[in-house]
Amino acid sequence: MTQNKLPKDWKVVKLGELCDKMANGANAKQFEDQIGLPISRIETIWNEDIDLKRVKYIYENDEAFIEKYALKKNDILFSHINSDIHLGKTALFKNQTKTLIHGINLLLIRLCKEAQPDFFNYQFNYKRRRGEFITIASKSVNQSSINQPKLKNIDFVLPPLKTQQNIVSKIEELFSELDKGIEDLITAQQQLKIYRQSVLKWAFEGKLTNKKVQEGVLPKDWKKVTIGDVCHNVEYGSATKSKKEGKIPVLRMGNIQNGKFNWNDLVYSDDDIEIKKYMLKKNDVLFNRTNSAELVGKTAIYKGERPAIFAGYLIRINRIEELINADFMTYYLNTKEAKQYGNSVRSFGVNQSNINGTKLKTYPLPLPSLEEQLLIVLEIESRLSVADKMEESIAQSLQQAEALRQSILKKAFSGELI
Repeated sequence: MTQNKLPKDWKVVKLGELCDKMANGANAKQFEDQIGLPISRIETIWNEDIDLKRVKYIYENDEAFIEKYALKKNDILFSHINSDIHLGKTALFKNQTKTLIHGINLLLIRLCKEAQPDFFNYQFNYKRRRGEFITIASKSVNQSSINQPKLKNIDFVLPPLKTQQNIVSKIEELFSELDKGIEDLITAQQQLKIYRQSVLKWAFEGKLTNKKVQEGVLPKDWKKVTIGDVCHNVEYGSATKSKKEGKIPVLRMGNIQNGKFNWNDLVYSDDDIEIKKYMLKKNDVLFNRTNSAELVGKTAIYKGERPAIFAGYLIRINRIEELINADFMTYYLNTKEAKQYGNSVRSFGVNQSNINGTKLKTYPLPLPSLEEQLLIVLEIESRLSVADKMEESIAQSLQQAEALRQSILKKAFSGELI
């Protein structure tokens, strides 16, 4: 059998031919309070399932209203208005709760008896990943949509009902094995994050360069200092409004990623005075002073990749080079202990935290000699490079797992899985 040739007893039909009902949801006033009946929202479809933690509630109790909009077992919810990446997501209602009202901005698809709901839910997932829905969608600002006539006109394969059921059983068997492998990979990713923090903890306790270190006690030739003790000053970046084009790029907090600078999504400056004042020098350490609680305090070293200045939400730490190594300082500022200290001194604004220059200079810092700092940096990087390779391998395996998932679905809907 060729890839494009279906088994003899299979048919290709329009979705509209398989639907007993396709309808929009109720446009009812919704509340956060868990009083009344739960109603679905766009966010209710989560990880290809119905998440009852992502519903709201309505007070309507009219019997005709409930009869019209209450979901029935095996109804499919379809996200027909959403951002491109989420458009076409589906979830199957399997009586997860006694009553769930079908809300606006999700389409309800109720299939005829010839169609096994799980089989078609998987087929929807396959088509979304293939990009079939986004191809026919209408575009507007930040979202796309598919109307009912277009959706009803999409081709679906229809094997005999018993075949559909057998295919679903095989898909679920294979997906169960695949999900177990993915779960193990995600666990390994989490363990690597813990290992990274452990390496940094050991480094700044002196354990990577000293054989005998008592728990909680620094090596005898180390000092306890603050960031302020090892820098000339700290300096806020340029407050001038940046442009899409200009003489020189302006590094912003969004350019700090994983301790390094990402040179994508740049803005620029033409202000010669600002450029002269905020021009970065190789090995400048930049600290992200304002962001959400989990992102404030991100740090990176400018390695001189190209001329650049830095924006006002970043702080340049003008370290005393004879006292502290740039990499040593940056690794320390990314330890769990430094993050915890930052959490204790930060101030709060609307949806964000802030650590100003004065507070940054109070960060406690364990300080060995410059020579030992260099050795510690080498020890850290040796261990973290192994972790990087492992993480890269895990990421590739996760991509392969997603490709395998799509390959299983492709075989399922071309008649090659059973």
